[in-house]
Amino acid sequence: MQFQVPQFIEVEDKIFGPLTFKQFVYVAGGLGTCYLFWKILPVLISVPLIAVTAALAAVLAFFQFNGRPFVAALEHGFYFLLRSKLYLWRNDENGREQAATKKQLLDKQAQEKGKSLVYIPSLSNSKLHDLAWSLDIKEQIAESEASE
Repeated sequence: MQFQVPQFIEVEDKIFGPLTFKQFVYVAGGLGTCYLFWKILPVLISVPLIAVTAALAAVLAFFQFNGRPFVAALEHGFYFLLRSKLYLWRNDENGREQAATKKQLLDKQAQEKGKSLVYIPSLSNSKLHDLAWSLDIKEQIAESEASE
């Protein structure tokens, strides 16, 4: 049994000539609003409002921001403005003091034991640096085992 698999499902269908349904709604709504402004308001007030409304309708219908419809960008902007924000600030001075005391403690332990057979690097504030160092060591161990 053969089934037809739908293709190009990301592309919206063109319903009204070269326009999709959403584009048609934005353009028709913009034109209708512009017509109402022209008929109801005086010319000096209606002309700027018509220009803004026509520009907004065109942008909503045809402009894409980062490959997504402009409506999504407007929605995210409004959510950003309306929702509460949480700002966190961390004072790093305490973290530096703790790292310094840990380093001093390790140095004292190493001096008490004498020279250690395993090289222990100094502690850093960067976990990424520590992770890269540990991966390098594991890689060197794996290479030495493979060569033996």
